[in-house]
Amino acid sequence: MSWAEPTIYHNDMKPIPTGIAGSYSLLVTPEVAIDFLASDEARVLATPFLIGYMELTARNAIRPFLDDNEDSVGTTVNIRHLAATPVGMSVHFKAEVTAVEGRRVAFRVEARDETELIGEGTHERFVIDVPRFVAKLAAKRAGQ
Repeated sequence: MSWAEPTIYHNDMKPIPTGIAGSYSLLVTPEVAIDFLASDEARVLATPFLIGYMELTARNAIRPFLDDNEDSVGTTVNIRHLAATPVGMSVHFKAEVTAVEGRRVAFRVEARDETELIGEGTHERFVIDVPRFVAKLAAKRAGQ
């Protein structure tokens, strides 16, 4: 199957159509701002949180298409943090499915604050069977 395929069926999972999108809004607070700058007035949304909320937005966009025992994990992140957003401003995140191949789902992600585009890029997630994933982790912990 190629990335051009619009949907994918596996197990009894609902198809994940390309073009679906999810969104999330966040108020930038000190908890998600960098804290290593010399001035509180210079604190802005930290890049790891920008990326984390992009991933969360992508995950939540496809959750309605997953079975109860399924979830997704991030596998690839390619993000550009383009502009600073100060504490007190809101950020709106968007993730749109651009391709589906097997259990791999590709997204275009972006983040905008109240005035401009602050981040953009691509992200991939892989749909997992949670019980099987947990069993693999247990085996790894046991050294198997």
